[in-house]
Amino acid sequence: MAHGSSGLKRLIRELAKFGAVGGAGLLVNLGVFNAVRHVTDLQVVRASVIATVVAIAFNYVGFRYFTYRDREKNGRTRELTLFLLFSVVGLVIENGLLYAATYWFGWDSPLQSNVFKFLGIGIATLFRFWSYRTWVFRTLPAKEAVADAESFLTVAEQSRRPEPRTTERVS
Repeated sequence: MAHGSSGLKRLIRELAKFGAVGGAGLLVNLGVFNAVRHVTDLQVVRASVIATVVAIAFNYVGFRYFTYRDREKNGRTRELTLFLLFSVVGLVIENGLLYAATYWFGWDSPLQSNVFKFLGIGIATLFRFWSYRTWVFRTLPAKEAVADAESFLTVAEQSRRPEPRTTERVS
């Protein structure tokens, strides 16, 4: 039971860190989206894609150096490639919802655009959390974890061994 609860605590900490970076990324995403819409004549989905790309860059730095800083650091090319691949899938989910709301249903007021952008981010975030933790920022290889555990157990075992008794006879 103790092992299960420590795993749950780790997952809760991971979710909190992911949420902190994601929350900041959400603010970046919505801020850039609204700024681009305000200062340019770009169409809503194009403005959203620009904002999403900026947020993806922001989130990578936050995830790599805060949320998943204790994860495997070898193979950064692989990590970045997978991060970008899954981020693009998230971009399509996020902006696909906005596209459908805007062009299929005609919901394109600033408020409606922000609501559907926000909903798209939420749905894409579920996918991103699963894919990033499963494929991109993987836990340390099992060999390293086992070696760490074995060294801990060896030290613990040695500290519990009783001192050898010496038998002195008094004559």
